[in-house]
Amino acid sequence: MSELVSFGETMLRFSPGKDERLEDAEEFEVHVGGAESNVAIAAQRLGTPATWMSKVPENPLGRQVVGKLRQYGIETDVSWCHRGRQGTYYMEQAGEPRGTNVIYDRQDAAITTAEARELNLDLIRDATVFFTSGITPALSPTLAETTMNLLKAAKEGGTTTAFDFNYRAKLWSPQEATETLTQFFPGIDVLVIAARDAQDVLGLEGDPRQIAHNLGSQYDFETVIVTRGSEGAIGWHDNVVHEQDVYETDTVSPIGTGDAFTGTFIARRLEGDDVPTALDYASAAAALKRTIPGDVALLTAEEVESVVKHGSKAISR
Repeated sequence: MSELVSFGETMLRFSPGKDERLEDAEEFEVHVGGAESNVAIAAQRLGTPATWMSKVPENPLGRQVVGKLRQYGIETDVSWCHRGRQGTYYMEQAGEPRGTNVIYDRQDAAITTAEARELNLDLIRDATVFFTSGITPALSPTLAETTMNLLKAAKEGGTTTAFDFNYRAKLWSPQEATETLTQFFPGIDVLVIAARDAQDVLGLEGDPRQIAHNLGSQYDFETVIVTRGSEGAIGWHDNVVHEQDVYETDTVSPIGTGDAFTGTFIARRLEGDDVPTALDYASAAAALKRTIPGDVALLTAEEVESVVKHGSKAISR
């Protein structure tokens, strides 16, 4: 039985070489990536048995996603289907002023039709933590309803629910996101949210410490984590606010940094760490992920431990 179960879409990511333009590329690197599977993998790398749930097309692309995730060490429990497609995205990376350009190609993906009755709800009820993100309900009205039903199943089983707000402007408007996601809040124990999303989407005022406290008090969350990018994170728990700085890092790829942070935080809490300690490990994992190409945090518990103990220069000997 997995301690952590996550639910969401995992896509295939096609990237040309660094600085290359998509329109001129002749070869692409292929990676798998999705917030929920990224979180599951990060937690598993820290020693937490994890399962990713989804609905996947029964075709070579869908099988590649599932096969890759299994290679990374997590269990998969999917509803295979013969309608719908495998979502993909394309990412062009370069220095400023071009920066990173992402093109999503996920319309009519198989997961957009996933319903709770197609999934193994007992896995969620038996898990210690159930995780999903705000990306999932943004993909279709069906998935918004499914997300609500999965959170309810978790509550029925006494499973702790963790949710990353994870607003994506390319998927829906701030108003749409607020109307939908705040309906989930009563069923969420641990909320992770970027300070910019709390301000720009939810319309909350104040600094991140005030935002964390206000969210925790208003919605009766058990824990609220407000991420601040290069300024670190704020953790609110038991009416106490904790502050966590970032570890210095050389960025190879920022994709998946937040997922590495969240997966590690969950794993360390499951190990019994208090919130400040779990935040410290999560920050170390996020720094390590930025040195790793692709979406997935292929790190080790020993590496994370070394950064926590000795700082950013710990493993560059």
